[in-house]
Amino acid sequence: MSLSYRSVIVSDTPALWEMLTYAARMPDDLAANIAAAQADPFLQKYVADWGRPGDLGVLAVDERDSAVGAAWVRLLDHNFHAHNYAAENTPELAIGVRPELRGQGVGTVLMEALIDVCRGHYPALVLSVRAVNPAVHLYQRLGFVTVEEIANRVGTASLVMERNL
Repeated sequence: MSLSYRSVIVSDTPALWEMLTYAARMPDDLAANIAAAQADPFLQKYVADWGRPGDLGVLAVDERDSAVGAAWVRLLDHNFHAHNYAAENTPELAIGVRPELRGQGVGTVLMEALIDVCRGHYPALVLSVRAVNPAVHLYQRLGFVTVEEIANRVGTASLVMERNL
């Protein structure tokens, strides 16, 4: 499969909702998951009203221009962070890749491109990831370090990781 990568634009908001359901490891019913994510106050902060100042992202698309992955950041009001670690000028990162493409390098390319896009805009990036998620190793390879362990929205352990830019 041939993929290309480009900046996220406002019309890509439906793709971000889809990728958020993959990031949140929601069950297989995509339409129901997107509706559930849009209704979930914890999840909606990552996509709702996309296109605000400071929103940056990279989208992976296939040869039909269908989204297969995305990595994006946005500044969140301090009250909406999943944790209390991040400074107000440090955006939270989200990344989602279609399950059938995981482990094929798509996430690595998205993350590297997003880090490049964010340089000069932000001093650092922060994310939270379930402690058992294999992507933890990807984030470590890209220079993210664990700064805190928290309970996530489903009650299991997540790591808060930061990367200075």
